Amino acid sequence: MKRYEAFADRVAEQIRRGILAPGERVPSVRQASRSQGVSASTVFRAYYLLEDRGLIEARARSGYFVRERARRLLEEPTPGPRGGMGAEVAVSELVFSVLASLQDSDTVPFGSAFPDPALFPLARLARSMSRGLRERPEAAVIGDMTAGHDALRRQILQRYALAGVSLLPDELVITNGAMEGLNLALQSVTRPGDLVAIESPAFYASLQVLERLGLKAVEIPVHPRHGIDLAILAERLAGLPIKACWLMSHLQNPLGASLSDAHKAELYRLLERYEVPLLEDDAYAELHFDTRPPRPVKAFDRAGLVMHCGSFSKCLAPGYRIGWVAGGRWAEEIARCRLMTTISPSLPAQWAIADYLQHGGFDRHLRRLRHALESQQRAMLAAADRYFPSGTRVSRPTGGYFLWCEFPGRVDALRLMKQALAEGISLAPGPIFSASRGFRHCVRLSYGHSWSPRSEAAMRRLGELLDAF
Repeated sequence: MKRYEAFADRVAEQIRRGILAPGERVPSVRQASRSQGVSASTVFRAYYLLEDRGLIEARARSGYFVRERARRLLEEPTPGPRGGMGAEVAVSELVFSVLASLQDSDTVPFGSAFPDPALFPLARLARSMSRGLRERPEAAVIGDMTAGHDALRRQILQRYALAGVSLLPDELVITNGAMEGLNLALQSVTRPGDLVAIESPAFYASLQVLERLGLKAVEIPVHPRHGIDLAILAERLAGLPIKACWLMSHLQNPLGASLSDAHKAELYRLLERYEVPLLEDDAYAELHFDTRPPRPVKAFDRAGLVMHCGSFSKCLAPGYRIGWVAGGRWAEEIARCRLMTTISPSLPAQWAIADYLQHGGFDRHLRRLRHALESQQRAMLAAADRYFPSGTRVSRPTGGYFLWCEFPGRVDALRLMKQALAEGISLAPGPIFSASRGFRHCVRLSYGHSWSPRSEAAMRRLGELLDAF
């Protein structure tokens, strides 16, 4: 990271933490140069970068100021209900019908599950794949199928080390995206009819997996900022024969909530007390806006109870379908399950990503991606403030690319979705994120695509549709 980028990131973190408040003047170029021990040109470049990210603005003859984020601070959504003791899951028909309606490329993609493809280095990845295909020895076509490509495994292990997690190489299983890893991990520790603790609201694909495997959901409410309610989880673990937990400890989909390190440690102690394995879905780990990478619950794992699942689909290579599981005490069983089903993830995709991680500037790409997403988040929050009705509550995640919007109770999210689609706007309605089809007045909106006048107009039109309820 260049010196001006590091300085810009420090200022950005002060803004996010409220140390520098909206409307407040940031240190002058001369002050910053003196206090930080950097040149004036370094400070100017940092401030230009912060302007590009929408965090500060220059005022004639007055200096630089933190931009006003919104006229009024929209309140956070309220946590969901306590949930039942073990609900049958039957959401797939609803999920499939909603997903089918989101496929039209002409719609404004607020319902999209992926960021804008233009944010990814696809041309550079293509060159990496070409080089990987040319340089692989013939034996690798067979040898890499079982354990996964060695260079890719080493690169993933290095990313774990940066997050403070020390893994043995044998614990890592390369999979067809994080979703295959999560499926295999859940199959390794459950049988049909078992209870699984999940978040509420939950990522809709987790509900579909439970439905397919004949498992019952124990829904635990999630706070939009602090994450899963550990007190209620403790009650459920004490009173029910829960066989596994499936949670997102960081940038939870759809709320964007993140557990603090203290809460992650508390969560692990709770699971260890009851000997309950954790599927830690960490697909958004690299999309944090902070200057330091978050530590997963896996960092606290002393007994191999955490099966940590990650992916390159959300941060680098959508469509390549390369993920992994750090499987803890179930790593061997997960690897065998994968061999009995898909045998191996795509080897050319593994070679391409390994080459890119080694030579393509992954961290530089991630900084650009995070800055773009943060700027787009600010634009969507400001638009929600301008156009959405009084009583609207909106999450403020510290990364990722989703906002969770809770509207006044009169709003029907499924009806809103149909009306919005007729206007060329997609969104993800709240009921697809609930085993009990709750959150009927909530939606998930994606700010993963570049903000444009069309995006602004779509938010305005959504506000008009909401006012009509």
